Amino acid sequence: MFDIAPTELMVVALVALVVIGPKDLPKAMRIVGLWVGKARGVARQFRSGFDTMVREAELAEMEKKWAEENARIMREHPTDAPPAVHPVDAPSPPPPVHDPAAPHEDMSAPVMVEQPELREAPGNHPPAADGKAPS
Repeated sequence: MFDIAPTELMVVALVALVVIGPKDLPKAMRIVGLWVGKARGVARQFRSGFDTMVREAELAEMEKKWAEENARIMREHPTDAPPAVHPVDAPSPPPPVHDPAAPHEDMSAPVMVEQPELREAPGNHPPAADGKAPS
């Protein structure tokens, strides 16, 4: 990027050692490192902002193309039917009322339920909770 050769870096380091001195050189290097870190942070923020702007522009362009395509399709295939009512807006039908006394034929949907056969189990039974013996 900057095209700095290793020999140029050695010359800069040697000049810094002579000008700053060996005692203050670590402190100066730390400050230079902080500046470089801040510069990288600014560059990263700029790049991410630029990428976001490009992405938003691409999305806007895609949405424009989709809207144009949708308009073209709607022109080619017009709907003759009235607009459909959204299920949330449509009134719901009342739930079916089940009358157990009604005959089976009157029920709107047949319900197939197997009725269990009740038999007394063979063997000795304990007395019932009400104190009466089973018959």
